Amino acid sequence: MTEQAKKRPEFRNINLFTDVRTYRLPPAGFVSILHRISGLLMFLLLPFILWMLDASLTSEISYDGFTSVFAGPLGWLVKLVSLGLIWAYLHHFCAGVRHLFMDVNHSAVNKEFGKSSAIAVLVLSIALTAILGAKLFGLY
Repeated sequence: MTEQAKKRPEFRNINLFTDVRTYRLPPAGFVSILHRISGLLMFLLLPFILWMLDASLTSEISYDGFTSVFAGPLGWLVKLVSLGLIWAYLHHFCAGVRHLFMDVNHSAVNKEFGKSSAIAVLVLSIALTAILGAKLFGLY
């Protein structure tokens, strides 16, 4: 190593209070973490998803009860949980397609592609969530 070359810092033990705040996670890292979080969110809210499916498909009376929950006094909370599920599904789907594409095209996988595809997944999932959220909250 020459005198002019800058020595990179070496971290052996990462301190939660000092090192984590300054660590810059690349976009692919954010997508990976959010992919896991969205999968966990969908798994944990599976009883809510099954209730929504059952209430919406059983009969006309149960469908009316299902839609009245969204218009009731806690309708904003149900809509917010539904919006979280919409984001979780869309992000998990988009990130999954990204991973499948990278598995199929091994030659196209490099650092630039990882960064650009991660940013595309983040933008696409947030944009689709905003569109469906606007529909959910009755903006159009």
